[in-house]
Amino acid sequence: MNKESLKIILGYALISILWGTTWYAIRIGLNSLTPIFAAGLRFSTASIFIFAIIKYTGARLQTDKLSLILYVSMGFFSFVFPFGLVYWGEQYVSSGLTSVLFGVFPLFVVLFSRFAFPDEKIGMYKLLGVLLAFAGIIVIFAHSLLFSKNDLIFGMIAIVGSAAMQGAIAVVIKKWGNHLHSLSMNFIPLLIAGITMVIFGFFFEDKSKWNFNSSAIISVLYLALFGTVATFTTYYWLMKKIDVVILSLSSFITPIIALIVGGLLLSEHLSFLNFIGSCLVLVGILFANLRGIMKYYYRKRKLGIN
Repeated sequence: MNKESLKIILGYALISILWGTTWYAIRIGLNSLTPIFAAGLRFSTASIFIFAIIKYTGARLQTDKLSLILYVSMGFFSFVFPFGLVYWGEQYVSSGLTSVLFGVFPLFVVLFSRFAFPDEKIGMYKLLGVLLAFAGIIVIFAHSLLFSKNDLIFGMIAIVGSAAMQGAIAVVIKKWGNHLHSLSMNFIPLLIAGITMVIFGFFFEDKSKWNFNSSAIISVLYLALFGTVATFTTYYWLMKKIDVVILSLSSFITPIIALIVGGLLLSEHLSFLNFIGSCLVLVGILFANLRGIMKYYYRKRKLGIN
């Protein structure tokens, strides 16, 4: 194994582990801070780190009309609303199950892409993956409906709604945002989201619940530096090094790591129905990527690449 291959493997492991542990870190932060304010602190801090990277690399911020519209759209529909829903929902949903529900985000991309790009075919594997994943969500919701856990139901609806928003904005960026620099397309939206959510939290959330203890500070810094900046920079580096299909499989690996971390560190346990539903979601994500994986390995064999 050469040095470059080792870097790629380590980078892939890094984003999978870091994104898999963010749900645990969110849960820890929610023990000391209100949800919207906690998310706002995370994004504000992350924007400062990314601004430092922009200054260091000399990256240019696009300021044309389309870019500014996309920045504002991303700020609200990629960060403020979806992560506001995720942070609020995770007050009632376990960290591992939150990751599984949010993990259907790529499948919403498939569905919305069908409308934004009518010429793109969904294909049998993607369709089967979408159906399996949403069947899994129905099974997960069925458990809560059977036991009439209203807070849990609303929390799960919020998380799935967040995934839908993320899927929609991803399609918007795919269609109109190819010209955006990878740093600018995160710095300005993160800054918008951070400021908006901190202000909202200050005026509309219960400040008496704020406790700036070590857990809260570590949670915010971990989510900002590792859960946002490190994962983002590594992800875009990997995009230039490996096939995007293989990279997309991180959405399958991340929930598994989150479930393991939640079980080990938070003593979270899935009910039988939630376990079955989670398995269906994960298998659905895998199936949605299956054709791409098969094509990738077929190309490698055809070119004689080991």
